[in-house]
Amino acid sequence: MTKWIPNIDAEGAPLYLALADAIERDVFSGTLAPATRLPTHRDLADELGVNVSTVTRGYAEAERRNLVASTVGRGTFVSVDAVTSTSMVSFEPHSPGLIEMGLATPMPHLDPDLNEALRTISRRKNPERFLRYSDPRGLAEHRDIGAELVRLYGMPATGDDLIVTAGSQHGLSTTLSAVFKPGDRIATDALTYPGFKALAASMGVRLCPVAMDENGMIPEALEMACRQREVKGLYLLPHMQNPTTICMPYDRKVALAAVAEKHHLTIIEDDAYAFLQDGELLPVSALLPEQSIFIAGISKMVGAGLRVGFLRVPEQHRTVFAQSILNSMWMVPALNVEIITKWIADGEVAAARKRKCTEARQRGELARSILDCGKLHLSGCGFFGWWELPESWSGVAFESAASKAGVNVFSAEKFVVGDADAPQALRVALSGAEHVEDLERGLKILRDLARNP
Repeated sequence: MTKWIPNIDAEGAPLYLALADAIERDVFSGTLAPATRLPTHRDLADELGVNVSTVTRGYAEAERRNLVASTVGRGTFVSVDAVTSTSMVSFEPHSPGLIEMGLATPMPHLDPDLNEALRTISRRKNPERFLRYSDPRGLAEHRDIGAELVRLYGMPATGDDLIVTAGSQHGLSTTLSAVFKPGDRIATDALTYPGFKALAASMGVRLCPVAMDENGMIPEALEMACRQREVKGLYLLPHMQNPTTICMPYDRKVALAAVAEKHHLTIIEDDAYAFLQDGELLPVSALLPEQSIFIAGISKMVGAGLRVGFLRVPEQHRTVFAQSILNSMWMVPALNVEIITKWIADGEVAAARKRKCTEARQRGELARSILDCGKLHLSGCGFFGWWELPESWSGVAFESAASKAGVNVFSAEKFVVGDADAPQALRVALSGAEHVEDLERGLKILRDLARNP
């Protein structure tokens, strides 16, 4: 534990906010490094001459800002990702020639023909119906076809079970606003999707990191988190975990479902990359359908720019979910959903999936042949790999060096939740570069960097 004593400027602000401001200032100045353990509430209160409750409130405010993470029995630590951007997209222009191997794009050049879909819709008798206000849940015929897609993910569903959303990210925000409130805690993998981290932080929902092994989240660790904290939800990506590529085996799903049932956790299952897996799938949500929100995203498969997704929602939550959609955007544009559901019904989605899986496998084999140092994890025909770096590199240092060398990649720190440890690893996107030649050049740059620290 460090002997850190903050310099508090409380003029015009409550003491607890001044303490949180001091933590924020020292974190971003580098005075407090990631994973630094802060003084106990009692010790800091004694040093500052304030009430313990003031320190408790200050630490809580710092945790709300994602600056620190507290664990019962361990203490309060500076979050590993406190100074790491969780954004998957930079709003600054890339340097000319930068090879994109951070963002896992869905290879849009292999999508179905949009011109043909628009021509077909325009020839209908009443295409203007898609310009009107409609049911916030989505049109009934669209939900019926969407249920076909959800069932392909292994989740039983009918049209009545579904809510149409503007993509998976909107599905996540709708779920958080409909089911959770600020201050609630959701258990996640210790490494998880940064978009969910950012969304939870923006809505005041706290994430509890749960330890993982080669099969995904450890049920005993989830049980411990539920005993130590008042956990309300469980966020899972079981079929191609982002970023580690782990595909959770059946017995692990059953064990996690048992813990979720015991502690009445609402499961949020985000199966964005499940379609890349071969064979039949069994979502954790299928084991506890009345406790689960199942997100069947389609943007990673086709039509990312159309922003369409489907939520399978238990009956008791459907009204509040519909109200949340209404409050946020009234309804997802019906024309966009019409295009997507037409492609599902016509078999275009299945054909696009086949094309993308074929190319993804080829790109994966290329990555295996080039990244011959460290340890590369790939799953099925995945759009990204998880690369454990040689010991001489940290993820952050490698990401910076790769950027200077002309390649954009994402370090493990971007995916870390709270005070969980950041492994020496990178997520390497294989689908970000449109041309295989660019991907090959980027992989060779990464390999050469890893060999020569």
